[in-house]
Amino acid sequence: MIIEDTNLKGVKLIKPTVHEDYRGTNIEAWHKDNYAQLGVNFILDSISTSRRHTLRGIHGDDRTTKLVSCLHGTIYQIVINLDEDSDQYGQWQEFTLSDRNGYQVLLPPKHGNAHLVMSEQCVFSYKLDQYYDRASQYTVKWNDDRFNIYWPIKNPILSERDR
Repeated sequence: MIIEDTNLKGVKLIKPTVHEDYRGTNIEAWHKDNYAQLGVNFILDSISTSRRHTLRGIHGDDRTTKLVSCLHGTIYQIVINLDEDSDQYGQWQEFTLSDRNGYQVLLPPKHGNAHLVMSEQCVFSYKLDQYYDRASQYTVKWNDDRFNIYWPIKNPILSERDR
């Protein structure tokens, strides 16, 4: 497993080892000892499924560290710094996460998270170090002019919350 710093302070790109042969691939998605160096104690796993061109996010809160990955399919993942006291406020970075590359992104509190499904279907997974609390969540509009985020499509499928 390789852990890389990204352009955003505190955000890490994790590249697990992918074992591949004629049958397919095998990726160790979680091993407590290997992830201990991140200093996070995850207590909750969530999984969502979506279809092509569904955009979920931008969501976040001020207290939760998340580890996100795509278990099936391919997603265009955005992480944005939403800490108004940070010198990186409003800066964002994109990642391509898929079942083939096994990449994961670790994002600290005060960072928004969104993903756009690029495959026919996707299964998105995230580990949290806090229990989900809807009341503490915030939503930033996916195409908020303040941040000039690049999205590869113009008219994604959105929930009421994300409109």
